[in-house]
Amino acid sequence: MISKVEERLQALGVVLPQVPAPVAAYVPAKRVGDIIYSSGQTAWENGILRYPGRVGGTVTLNEAVQSARICAINCISALRSVADLDRIDILKVTGFVNADADFGDHPAVINGASELIIAAFGERGRHARCAVGTASLPSSASVELEILAVSVD
Repeated sequence: MISKVEERLQALGVVLPQVPAPVAAYVPAKRVGDIIYSSGQTAWENGILRYPGRVGGTVTLNEAVQSARICAINCISALRSVADLDRIDILKVTGFVNADADFGDHPAVINGASELIIAAFGERGRHARCAVGTASLPSSASVELEILAVSVD
């Protein structure tokens, strides 16, 4: 049976992919009691890394927002692998932006993720957040995202 979260995502034209396979010694998501951690997810979509590069350089703000959105989709897929999405409250989103030194609009980039999460989870998707600029990310990804959530079951 499809979850209400997935129904909301489908209404937005989003179908959750299979949980991304880890590329090293970690799991995509870990549940400890009621707390759920997603591993950092980048914008892999159908086997292709979308929008690689530095924001403010080769990646535009709009492309970075789209990258953050894809990262959120991959994080939600990881959460789904360990919990019922309809029984999750999103607590915190941490976004990392691979940006040029003079780029300063990190919060606008991570809004691409936050807005999707809120649209999918409704009030349970409202979250605390941190948007951080970095000098580099794995595979030259422009954005990486992780989610901390709690299961209410």
